[in-house]
Amino acid sequence: MSKENKTAKTSGLKPDDLIVITGAGGFIGGALARYFSEQGFKRIRAVDKKPVPECYQHLAGVESLCMDVSDSANCIKACEGATEVYNLAADMGGMGFIERFRIECLRSILINTHMIEAAYRAGAQRFFFSSSACAYNTTLQEDHHSRALKESDAYPAMAERGYGWEKLVSEMFCQEYWAERGMKTSIARFHNVYGPHGTWHGGREKAPAAIARKVIEAKDTGKLEINIWGDGEQTRSFMFIDDCLKGVDMIAHCDELIGVPINLGSSEMVSINELASIAEKIGEVKLKRTYDLNAPKGVAGRNSDNTMIKSILGWEPNTPLRAGMAKTYAWIETQYKDHKAGKRTVL
Repeated sequence: MSKENKTAKTSGLKPDDLIVITGAGGFIGGALARYFSEQGFKRIRAVDKKPVPECYQHLAGVESLCMDVSDSANCIKACEGATEVYNLAADMGGMGFIERFRIECLRSILINTHMIEAAYRAGAQRFFFSSSACAYNTTLQEDHHSRALKESDAYPAMAERGYGWEKLVSEMFCQEYWAERGMKTSIARFHNVYGPHGTWHGGREKAPAAIARKVIEAKDTGKLEINIWGDGEQTRSFMFIDDCLKGVDMIAHCDELIGVPINLGSSEMVSINELASIAEKIGEVKLKRTYDLNAPKGVAGRNSDNTMIKSILGWEPNTPLRAGMAKTYAWIETQYKDHKAGKRTVL
């Protein structure tokens, strides 16, 4: 296959074709709506159960609907006239959320089953599903230096309880809609997406945002210490939002990847202690570290094997963590100051 990095612009999608994005009131969904808008697509329907004023990003010219897409009737309304559907809606958050609220995470299966059926009935040409590295077999992630996970490592199945199993079963729906009904589906397994305009406070934030906020807070209060969940030796890779958006576009418009789950993540693995050191350097501060060994911490080690994405797309997420964290830190610092001043912020 020619590695031409096909995107929506080169796939035959016309500027006035309707793109539907669920979860568009959140971090990645909102960023994806902006991404397609900036590419010149004029009909974007952004759907989220948040009231429109509470959505993370507001875009002129984008149709914004407040609907809960765990309800099948709402999914039918959301998909009316759609050419492409990007399903990013899910009840989820960082490790603190997905370990404590497994039932809520599992209920997202209603979103995925109703959305793909509604997209199929609406005659959508393509359906994209945002899966997760949490779908991988947890027995392969019991060491801080576990090998990078390749796509086949999801089976034999032993996904993370709740959130991971919901993602794995939803992947199967996408594969069967292609195999049985001929609907073009795409499946990307996200590995820890971070960046500006994401949740940074309140319990649903992920590690990069949480660490950045703690460093900013320590500097502001003068209490120069940081509490880290676990022993800090657990390892992860973190993908900057710009790489995620480009990857979603390329995966969704690659016919070689129809019905095929693929990693979408950085292969730059760091420990949480190393992530904290990066945030300290950006903030030009050194903090005393304390560790909460009873806090949710997830698997011991996880990284993305990018062999497949490089082979098929000739590309992989490549924003260095230090560069992405600098942008994220600066945005959270502004949010922190605005929140302290009583202004409306993203939480």
